Amino acid sequence: MLSIALSELVQIFRNRLVLVTSLIMPAVSSAFFIYQHEVFAALGSLGYIAAIVMFSAGAFGLYTTAVTTLASRRQNLFLKRLRSTAASDTAILSGLLLPITVISLVQVAVIMTALAVVTGEPDNVLLLAAAVVSMVIMMLGLGLATAGLTNSPEHAQVTTLPISLGTIAVASWVGIAGTEELTLLKRLLPGGSATELVLNAWNGGASLADSLILLVPTLGWVIVAVALASRIFRWEPRPA
Repeated sequence: MLSIALSELVQIFRNRLVLVTSLIMPAVSSAFFIYQHEVFAALGSLGYIAAIVMFSAGAFGLYTTAVTTLASRRQNLFLKRLRSTAASDTAILSGLLLPITVISLVQVAVIMTALAVVTGEPDNVLLLAAAVVSMVIMMLGLGLATAGLTNSPEHAQVTTLPISLGTIAVASWVGIAGTEELTLLKRLLPGGSATELVLNAWNGGASLADSLILLVPTLGWVIVAVALASRIFRWEPRPA
């Protein structure tokens, strides 16, 4: 798995498209939100800003790059060749996705630290970490499922849009409007409960038990995405 991961890390830094989507876009958008934090905090709260920058890295960085990577490796038959080795399916996918996952986690940590330096520390750092990890796992699961519907890296620019824009839209909706109304709907939508967890972690005011239960919907999306991926994920291109 580690040899696959090291090889994939080299490929990431050679691919300009992946560099833009995984590193530059999330960094630029996050820098804008942090720079304009007073404006966006007036719309929602500091927790809202934290949720938006988290999902910017998760959607445009981790999720989009994961789908593009898997589609590209399938198209050039790299997945098929790897499957002929002694490596298991889990080791292959883990090796391919490990570099971008680590990059995204480091990126979110740096962005959150910068936000804390500029605006003040979050109320509960451990709860915030739990929200970030749950978001990462969910986006990886959704990435595996979307990769099954994606024929090429170019096609990924289309197939990733609904979830990328959708999760950020949900995060904005929950971050600005809160969950006092349509609570169940907001929590069940992908990204809704993770956003509320970030709000609680950064702003405070909610009990630990009420916050931890918010992990359930996010992990539920992981189960759904992995189950879907197990049915539709392909290891080689469809015949012409």
